[in-house]
Amino acid sequence: MFKGSNVALVTPFKNNQLDEENYIKLIHFHIENGTNGLVPAGTTGESPTLSHDEHQKVIELCVKESSGKLPVIAGTGSNSTEEAISLTKHAEKIGANGALIVTPYYNKPTQEGLYEHYKAINDKCGIPILIYNIPGRSVIDMSVDTMARLFELKNIVGVKDATGDLNRVNQTLEKMGKEFIQLTGNDDNAMEFNKRGGVGAISVTANIAPKLCSQFQESSLKNDDKSIQETAKLDEILQPLHNAMFVESNPSPVKYAAKLLNLCTDDVRLPLVKVTEKTKDIVEKALRLSKLI
Repeated sequence: MFKGSNVALVTPFKNNQLDEENYIKLIHFHIENGTNGLVPAGTTGESPTLSHDEHQKVIELCVKESSGKLPVIAGTGSNSTEEAISLTKHAEKIGANGALIVTPYYNKPTQEGLYEHYKAINDKCGIPILIYNIPGRSVIDMSVDTMARLFELKNIVGVKDATGDLNRVNQTLEKMGKEFIQLTGNDDNAMEFNKRGGVGAISVTANIAPKLCSQFQESSLKNDDKSIQETAKLDEILQPLHNAMFVESNPSPVKYAAKLLNLCTDDVRLPLVKVTEKTKDIVEKALRLSKLI
């Protein structure tokens, strides 16, 4: 259903307003350059600082402009269950193919609270749901057992795993089998993640290197000697980019890289700020090493 290179889309701004023109160009850039799926209004899309109307707008534009050419996995999570339900119902109504729902941040729910949160969304919606497990940002970590319980529900289909713990892939595969979709949220571990049973990534780097990321994913999901060598070669090219994208808080570095590639401005919303001169040098060097500039 969802696999390969799915881009965690940045949200372009101009004078602190949504830059619809460049956002639409970005969507078509990905359609033309091999990206396998679009993920609007996630962390990389600065969802915490989007107004409710803007949040809905970026998903609507993504669905409209992709016109069914690529699946759209809308970021609809919140630490308010009712708000997550509202955003997910809206995404379903306008034709998104799935919803990416982050574990509730700040509230620190128990495992039972996590289960009930997702169950409430599941029960009110009819769209495939990916759990977004990212304890580094949301503080709480959903256990494999809790995911297994959720997988019994009609709409829960997989996880974006941003724990950085590769053993989770094996544990999840053993518990839920191959039908449970596992996508990494960590670009740098994508090769090993797929070796262990993952089927792709929701990628920050894909914003600026869609062809490389989709080629990498295509190669890594094959199981022959030639593909293994090709995957390792592509991973070596991509690693400097992956590392550069997280020198400072995401998405400031990737937006600067996008600016260098004339994709959009590097404007971010407070409390994020533009990257330092030192980080600019690191990003530019990584782009040159990957022959993107």
